[in-house]
Amino acid sequence: METLLSSHSVSPLFNPKPSSAIPHLPPSLQARPGSLSLNKAITCSLKKHSPNPPKPFLPTTTNWLAHAQQGLAALAISLALNFSPLLYSGNALASEFDVLSEGPPKDSYVVDDASVLSKVTKTDLKQLLSDLESRKNFKINFITVRKLTSKADAFEYADQVLEKWYPTVQEGNTKGIVVLITTQKEGAVTGGPAFVQAVGENILDAVVSENIPVLATEEKYNEAIYTSAKRLVAAIDGLPDPGGPKAKENKRESNFKTKEETDEKRGQFSLVVGGLLVIAFVVPMAQYYAYISKK
Repeated sequence: METLLSSHSVSPLFNPKPSSAIPHLPPSLQARPGSLSLNKAITCSLKKHSPNPPKPFLPTTTNWLAHAQQGLAALAISLALNFSPLLYSGNALASEFDVLSEGPPKDSYVVDDASVLSKVTKTDLKQLLSDLESRKNFKINFITVRKLTSKADAFEYADQVLEKWYPTVQEGNTKGIVVLITTQKEGAVTGGPAFVQAVGENILDAVVSENIPVLATEEKYNEAIYTSAKRLVAAIDGLPDPGGPKAKENKRESNFKTKEETDEKRGQFSLVVGGLLVIAFVVPMAQYYAYISKK
């Protein structure tokens, strides 16, 4: 609200009276007739003083709700990461499908996804299988996987790999797939029609039932893979079967004695007991006889 104040109503600070201090001012600082004087009207704006209004509570509540929503979202993401079945299966599930998607190896004949084969084994396999491919046009790929989650057994997975890598009969006719599952200690061999006919059902069954499970149970994965390769190559070349390892018979030693051992121990026990009885009767009688004879 604008109010006009007269110089008479203004405080003496704004309307100074002539005093004796004025003559002591220099002439340049003394008021001149043409200069602006404080006697003129002063225009000012007066506003009623009112206390600051209280801050509304809505922004604080909004901020609290925003933080709560962010916390719930973080919690939901954490629970999804921890309990999701896909993520829980870990690398085994991812590697199992990686073998299918990556296709057959180009520079080697081995896909060691389980990381159980040595460099020496891989080199020996490459020499053996490359020689077979150059001579007979048969190609065998070996695959190691830690465990299976999508298929019931190794045979289904081996067939799936063969169909994925070589989708037509012409492509997979002379191809063979050997799968070793390390945690389940089992494996499978499959291939195209020409490969199966060249190897023979007997050798295929022998590799699956002897080389792979027997040596895998002892965790001799390198030997299991290489002996299987040698056996398959020999069958394709028409050579005699080198054979496979034999399962060790774990005979448990019994704590029970045989009948012969029991009879022998019983005879020895009878002799000992008889001797003790004789000593028990003879010694006191001898002592008593010696005592009577002295009297």
